[in-house]
Amino acid sequence: MRYLPNSDADRQAMLAACGLSSLEDLYRHVPQNALIREPLQIPPGMSEYEIAAYFREKAGKMAHGYASFLGAGVYAHYRPVLCDVIAQRGEFLTSYTPYQAEFAQGTLQSIFEFQSLICQLTGMEVANASMYDGSTAVAEAAMMASRITGRSRFLAPSNLHPEYRQVLETAARNARMTVAAFPYSPATGQADLNALEQALDDHTACVILQSPNFFGVLEDIQAAAGLAHRRGALLVAAFTEAVSLGLLEPPRGADIVAGELQSFAISPSYGGPFAGVIATREKFIRQIPGRLAGETRDQDGNRAFCLTLATREQHIRREKATSNICTNQALIALMATVFMSLCGKQGLRELALQNLSKAHYLAGGLERPFSGRFFNEFVVKPKRHSVEDALRILLEKKILGGVALKRFYPELGDCLLLCATEMNRRQDMDAVKEVLA
Repeated sequence: MRYLPNSDADRQAMLAACGLSSLEDLYRHVPQNALIREPLQIPPGMSEYEIAAYFREKAGKMAHGYASFLGAGVYAHYRPVLCDVIAQRGEFLTSYTPYQAEFAQGTLQSIFEFQSLICQLTGMEVANASMYDGSTAVAEAAMMASRITGRSRFLAPSNLHPEYRQVLETAARNARMTVAAFPYSPATGQADLNALEQALDDHTACVILQSPNFFGVLEDIQAAAGLAHRRGALLVAAFTEAVSLGLLEPPRGADIVAGELQSFAISPSYGGPFAGVIATREKFIRQIPGRLAGETRDQDGNRAFCLTLATREQHIRREKATSNICTNQALIALMATVFMSLCGKQGLRELALQNLSKAHYLAGGLERPFSGRFFNEFVVKPKRHSVEDALRILLEKKILGGVALKRFYPELGDCLLLCATEMNRRQDMDAVKEVLA
């Protein structure tokens, strides 16, 4: 038993120490119908070349060559080869956590560069070393706002990503805090700021506003921030499509920015792993979750990097910790760092412009229920077919034709969420328009 090194004598000794005579005694409390009495019905083992042939066969049946217009928080962007070349170097791929600076200068520097780039991207003054993903970043941002304000109520519009809302509600419920919703405008798809103003009270810790929102519509962050600040609340600006920040203004007026960097050379990979981020103002640095890498000088005066701030349970007393997040996505964040370094300011802007122009070309002639401005994602109502039939017809053309909104919004059961990126070709966009227009 290669992976079970205990001998029969070892097992008997452990059972005897527990006052048991057999493994059956150990499992006696387990219901009989939950116990497996027969060997698992799995095929026998294969040699390495047989396994390689097996996976080649399965890969040939997958959706290679399909055009994708899926978005909703996970986007199909080009991944420069150099990102994998760097991330797969042994110094990064096999490293653990950068506790000891003398052994982890490369990892610490990559985190430091990541933090610096995120500050430039978001317009904030400080960023942490990354979060698990965008959804946990939003939840941690809300908890951070609660610590800063001493309040326990979060306001989020119904056009916040539904899965982000689920994570937020789970975190809030277990922390004995509350999440309250306010509606979106059925005309524009934007958050209803009049409803927000009415919902704000003296218990509100923060308002969370996603832009572009789940419908792809741009929000007025500055106006929402003004409403929040007048009641002593903070404004958390969230994003799922990081490429949009290459063209849109940073979220002016926001106190905390929380988002997802999957668009920056991170493969969709069936939903993860991704890399989230939190950035904020310097005055709130002591309340930021996770950890930060900083720059210093060694005993010889050379530039060096170290773990500057780590307000997490493993480093300080639990009652003083800001979060129980136990790590950061260093390797995945490295991919995003390489991507941002490759693109630079102008390259990211050009990429964002491609996304903008392709999405607006795709939207031409289609019926959009929302009039709000959008970046590379928008809601459309098929004219000739039902949503199900439209998706089926497109799939027959080897096109993944968007996300059916009925899953998240019953009132939009006859609508699709479409996304166009630099990866979409004109002929595929024309085929989508032919089916939906």
